[in-house]
Amino acid sequence: MEISQTVKREIDSLIDIGNKIIQKASQARSTLEGSDLAEVSSWVTRIGQLVRKLYGENSQHFANFDRAISIDSFYSIHSNWYRQIAEVQGIALTIKHDIENGLIGSIKGLLQAEIFANFLEIGEHLLSEGYKDAAAVTIGTVLEDGLRELCKRNNISITKPNGSPLTIEPLNTELAKNEVYSKLVQKQITSWAHIRNKAAHGQYSEYDKSQVEIMLLFVQGFAEQHLA
Repeated sequence: MEISQTVKREIDSLIDIGNKIIQKASQARSTLEGSDLAEVSSWVTRIGQLVRKLYGENSQHFANFDRAISIDSFYSIHSNWYRQIAEVQGIALTIKHDIENGLIGSIKGLLQAEIFANFLEIGEHLLSEGYKDAAAVTIGTVLEDGLRELCKRNNISITKPNGSPLTIEPLNTELAKNEVYSKLVQKQITSWAHIRNKAAHGQYSEYDKSQVEIMLLFVQGFAEQHLA
C-alpha cells in the first residue's frame, strides 16, 4: 500500500500538535478551555479519521484509540490529568512508525487474509454439515473477493468502462494477463468459478461434494500464497 505524501504530512502535523497540547496540559493549573480545548477536539478527530482510513475499525489501532478517548472526563485536561492525551499521542507515534517502516500494507494484508480465512471456515463448516451447495457459493465468493483484492494491490481495474464491477472470470483473465499468477492457476480458477456459478444458479446435480472439498483446499492455498 503506497502511502501518499499528504498522509505523511498529516501524521507529522498531528504529532507536532500533540506535543504542543501535552506541553500546555502539563503547565495548565486549570482545565483547558476555549481555543485550546477546540484544538484538542480537532486533533482527536483527525487522528481518529486517519486510524479508520489506514487500519479500519476492526484493527487493534482503532481499539486502542477508542479506549483512550472513552476515558471518563477525557476533555477535563490540566496538569494533573493529561495521561489520556499522552495515550492518543502514542497512537499517532505508532502510525508514524508504521508509515516509516512500510508496515501499513502488511497490517491491512494480514487483516484481509484473516477475513478470508474466517469465511473459508464457514464454507468448511457448511461442507461438514452436508450443505455442499451453500459451501460452494461461499467458497466461490471468497475466491472472487480475493481476486478483486489482488487486482487492487496490482493497480488493475475491477470495474467495466460503464462502472459496473467485473465478475470472477474477467478478474481472473486480467490477473493472469498481468502475470500476477500463472496460466495454470488461471485455468484452475476458471474450473472452480464454473462450480460456484452452477451452485449460484441451482444446478446442484452438476457437481458433487468431493469437488467442493477440492475447491476449498485450492482456495485455502491460494489465499495463503497470494493474500497473506
